[in-house]
Amino acid sequence: MIESLLVANRGEIACRVIRTARRLGIRTIAVYSDADAGLPHVTSADEAVRLGPAPAPESYASPGALLAAARSAGAQAVHPGYGFLSESHAFARQVLAAGLTWVGPSPDVIELMGDKVNARNAASQAGFPVSPGSTEPVSGEDAAVKLALDIGYPVMVKAAAGGGGMGMATAADETELRAALSRVQAFAERVFGSADTLLERYYPRARHVEIQVLGLADGTVVTLGERDCSVQRRNQKLAEETPSPGLTPALRERMLTAARRLCEAVGYRNAGTVECLVSGDEFVFLEMNTRLQVEHTITEAVFGIDLVEQQLRIASGLAPSADLTAARPDGHAIELRVNAEDPVRFLPGPGTITEWAPPAGPGIRVDAGYQAGNTVTPSYDSLLAKVIAHGRDRDEALARAAAAAAGFRIAGPRSNLPFFTELLGTGEFASGQYDTGIVSRMRQRAS
Repeated sequence: MIESLLVANRGEIACRVIRTARRLGIRTIAVYSDADAGLPHVTSADEAVRLGPAPAPESYASPGALLAAARSAGAQAVHPGYGFLSESHAFARQVLAAGLTWVGPSPDVIELMGDKVNARNAASQAGFPVSPGSTEPVSGEDAAVKLALDIGYPVMVKAAAGGGGMGMATAADETELRAALSRVQAFAERVFGSADTLLERYYPRARHVEIQVLGLADGTVVTLGERDCSVQRRNQKLAEETPSPGLTPALRERMLTAARRLCEAVGYRNAGTVECLVSGDEFVFLEMNTRLQVEHTITEAVFGIDLVEQQLRIASGLAPSADLTAARPDGHAIELRVNAEDPVRFLPGPGTITEWAPPAGPGIRVDAGYQAGNTVTPSYDSLLAKVIAHGRDRDEALARAAAAAAGFRIAGPRSNLPFFTELLGTGEFASGQYDTGIVSRMRQRAS
């Protein structure tokens, strides 16, 4: 097993990785920017190394700063968490070139599946259903217009190198397409360093469902159920649940089989997710995230498996801690992403936390990256904590999630907790018959 681990991230995911690593007897090394010196992930690690000023390019997104921290602390391995450099094939190669262990899939697989065009093509070759769309980056506006006519409007314009729901726009006609293409390309060049874009058919009433995969050290690929991630604002996830209430057993099995075959075809190792759009009894490939997901916690709740432990075992070349091929889900789980933001318009709301009282009780888990006295800055994502509610069935999980959202006390920055009380009280969500437009419809009804 790895003996020392640098966690190349911050906040709740850093705390979460450190917690498992310390349980396994691994020496943990946190990193922090000047803005984060007092956060829990810094104090919970065995050692902490300053990276630099608050801006991400000078701290958490600086390969040089992270590798220097690993060298100075004598780290044996690097866990990237999610966001920042977690899906950077270049950073993964630098980690390996430095003689360190990378806790994640190989750089070659990250590069292949991190490009949305290449990932679509790989999925298609593996027999995974794909939506009508690009097989190569769009070369210009006129080519995009021609392709959109073949696909049929509405279409989705995506940054080929994008991720996390960023760099996307929909278009219902040629005028909207030209404007969306220009907007997405400019954003992609600025944020991802590549203006390459692709087009896909847009499914306005689809569900967003992802499949948790683990590529084990011996080459076996296992799937650990699916998560419904359809509750989104601006293509950013807000709440997730497992199992998805929108899948039949037959559809679920088809999706799990397709995901497993895709990962076997590309030689996938470690944790990842295959993202799909589901419409009726059909599903299509959306993208692959070559890392741990924010919402991995609900899979852990229903399967009773520590996914970070499995990541570390795979990276160490070890067998899993249990027979994962025999793992079966137990009950239902819901995750709420508690953000420092306006609960109506979802605009970030930084500030100093003056009160912090997370919920507790049967079936409740809270993964947090802050505590009272900490300051939420505008430098990073607004995620404060994740509330995970597990129950014997969906009704019990819903009731526990609602009680937890109502009982979580945060003062100082605004939070989106009132939104979750609203969401969990809607008939659409309670019925389980919702899709990616649920938040927009909630806001339309309220206006």
